[in-house]
Amino acid sequence: MKHLRSVGPLWRAASIAIALGVAAPALNLAWLALGGEFQHWLHLAAHVLPDAAWNTALLMAGVGTLVLLIGTACAWVVTAYDFPGRGVLHWALLLPLAMPTYIVAFAYLDLLHPIGPVQGAIRWVLGFDSPRQLRLPDLRSLPGAIALLGLVLYPYVYLTARALFATLPAHLLEAAQSLGETRWGAFRRVALPLTRPALAVGVSLALLETLNDIGASEFLGVQTLTVAIYSTWITRSDLAGAAQLACASLVAVFALIWLERQGRRHQRFGSTRRMAGIQPRRLQGARAWGATVAMSLPVLLGFAAPAAYLAWETAERLLQGSGISEGLVAGLVNTLGLALGVTAATLAAGLAVAWAGRSQGSVANRDHWQARLASMGYALPGTVLAIGLLTPALAADHALADLLGLRSLPLMSTGIVLVVACAIRFLAMPVGGIEAGLARIPPSLEHSARALGETVTGTLRRVHLPLLRPALLSGALLVFVDAMKELPATLLLRPANFETLATLLYAEAARGTYEEGAIAALAIVAAGLLPVVLLSRSSMAAITERSA
Repeated sequence: MKHLRSVGPLWRAASIAIALGVAAPALNLAWLALGGEFQHWLHLAAHVLPDAAWNTALLMAGVGTLVLLIGTACAWVVTAYDFPGRGVLHWALLLPLAMPTYIVAFAYLDLLHPIGPVQGAIRWVLGFDSPRQLRLPDLRSLPGAIALLGLVLYPYVYLTARALFATLPAHLLEAAQSLGETRWGAFRRVALPLTRPALAVGVSLALLETLNDIGASEFLGVQTLTVAIYSTWITRSDLAGAAQLACASLVAVFALIWLERQGRRHQRFGSTRRMAGIQPRRLQGARAWGATVAMSLPVLLGFAAPAAYLAWETAERLLQGSGISEGLVAGLVNTLGLALGVTAATLAAGLAVAWAGRSQGSVANRDHWQARLASMGYALPGTVLAIGLLTPALAADHALADLLGLRSLPLMSTGIVLVVACAIRFLAMPVGGIEAGLARIPPSLEHSARALGETVTGTLRRVHLPLLRPALLSGALLVFVDAMKELPATLLLRPANFETLATLLYAEAARGTYEEGAIAALAIVAAGLLPVVLLSRSSMAAITERSA
């Protein structure tokens, strides 16, 4: 009855169209770059690209090293040792994921300002009266950007490493220790090599987020490739030059993906399902409290301190009677509307791709490429995606306006292009979740429905969709919150006079007015807590199940 798993030509055509639509911006980007004048390349190669590429390379190297050290150390300590607060910290270490990078930069720029609360308190304790007597190093620097981005992005490594450490067979470490290795030596020579694939995945995700960042880098004065792309397009109105810089950014993206694949190419693992996992070793005295303090620092610096600052600034503004401005209310409405539109579009596209690809098991992966290509949008930085999408979107918009006799551009002015850009970027989330959900549904259920005369679409609607509800809900939540936080694509593709919470915060930070921006930032962080809680619960449940 394998023929019953065929989804039909319409679903497959929709899946192919979506996959090609995801690839279209990258292809158009290459076309725009090649179409630029040769003088563009010479000017960029001489004056813009060297500094931007060098800063980007240093930033990524620093962030990659920092997230690897923090994420791996936290994952091992929480897994291998028992200490006060461990039950809270094992999920609290994920909280910085709720804090977008540009919000952390926004908060710390005010917290660590020369006349801000932190430096003011230090001078008060030491008896100094003026910033001239004592001033901490300026946060607006490359080391400052590395530190802040590392404190926000380390959970990508922590999450993947923690999952593998928790299921690591204890007898491997015991064998190493029986041969004379210390506990640290067993970690370094046994546990760490076995988790290299997980570490490669986590570091790659963190570096892709670093490459996509525009707000934090610009706030901190670091001229990265992403910032250079944005300024070349917006400030200099040079689309061809921006496309050429975006191609250089794509080279970095593909290099990251290649390195991640190489890092786990030869890794093979046997089944450890029936082997006992690591039992945490109880720490005592100063070592126990030292572990608690050390594991609390990433949470404190990456989440608690900036979140407390935002809450304080928001409460202060509200208590002063300033209230919430009309612009902020409009930004909240626009943000919710955009996030809902992106979520609906992304779920529909993800369902079409996953449903069309479900028949691949019977014909040697013939549809596998569609899901993989559709998932590649997440690797495209928002600025790169926006530039690649702009030209075909404008061409379609002009054709549609001429056809309907409109003076305005209906796709750009209504935000449809922005919704499409965000849907391309976040399509990987529902595709992966729905594919996993479909794989858990027994084929016999569909066979029974089809044998009773149900159509392909009817089987999806009446059999699969009810069973896919958890995967659809979790995918919708992740997409909704990421769409609320998205800054680069929103800055470049939003309609005129259309502000979201993220763009309002960006504008307030650019003007140096932090009070209004704090309310917008707090709203974004509050929304970001929802998927972090969901991720924490699901990951811990999966770890417990695999360890049992």
